[in-house]
Amino acid sequence: MKKLLTLTAVTASSLSLLSCDPGMMRPAHHDAAIGAAAGAIGGAIIGNQSGNATQGALLGAAAGGGVGYAVGHKKEHTTGY
Repeated sequence: MKKLLTLTAVTASSLSLLSCDPGMMRPAHHDAAIGAAAGAIGGAIIGNQSGNATQGALLGAAAGGGVGYAVGHKKEHTTGY
């Protein structure tokens, strides 16, 4: 039950970031939110297979957020944001 609550909280937090208006966010922040959500979902699935969905979701969110930020930061510099 604890795993389900943690996974739900991580997913809800990630989805709430995605609902932010992209026009009000820098591309780096928007892409970081998308990456964190995708990473949390992917990490939870992989973590569930190895017996620790919570840890997988947290690590996936951190990795996805970092990659998403890097992609968005690159977009900002190439488009002159």
